[in-house]
Amino acid sequence: MTAERDDRLGGEADATEMLRAKRADVIQHPGGTLLEHLLRVHALLDAWGARRALRLAGLCHAFYGTDGFPVALGSIHQREELREVIGTEAEGLVYLYAGCDRTRTYPSLHQPHGVFADRFTGTSSPASPEQRRDFAELTVANELDVVRTATLDRSQITGLLDLFATWRSLLSAPALLAVEATAQS
Repeated sequence: MTAERDDRLGGEADATEMLRAKRADVIQHPGGTLLEHLLRVHALLDAWGARRALRLAGLCHAFYGTDGFPVALGSIHQREELREVIGTEAEGLVYLYAGCDRTRTYPSLHQPHGVFADRFTGTSSPASPEQRRDFAELTVANELDVVRTATLDRSQITGLLDLFATWRSLLSAPALLAVEATAQS
């Protein structure tokens, strides 16, 4: 898909319609339904000034399930379905996020040649600096929404905040401020 084609995509409205068709509006998730969570993550990324592809990835980040939320709305074997709605770049970010083996990826994500482990294929490879920044930004938006809407114990929150502190070099200024505000609350 070309950049020109990506610009003509329906974007958020079409993605939200697709998520509803996949029943994200009835799947339970901390803070309500999965769709409500996805919309909040999208809104948070928007408030932080994220570019369109990252916002769309935030809206659809759980489409293939995740390492922390196994319910999938679509198949990784039919990725074109999501690409047609949100574009190639955004779908690539959704796959990157969904495919992340968190245990193997999180500790070294901030390192220039940190290993990015794919839980779908079992392979590991370095991600580009932009991919690592996008992944970190999306992860922080996702986890901060969960922190705000779920009942977590303080050790879980502290663990996330400690992790995000190692990712400082990857995060935008607004994301860093949100992490700091969460740490102070």
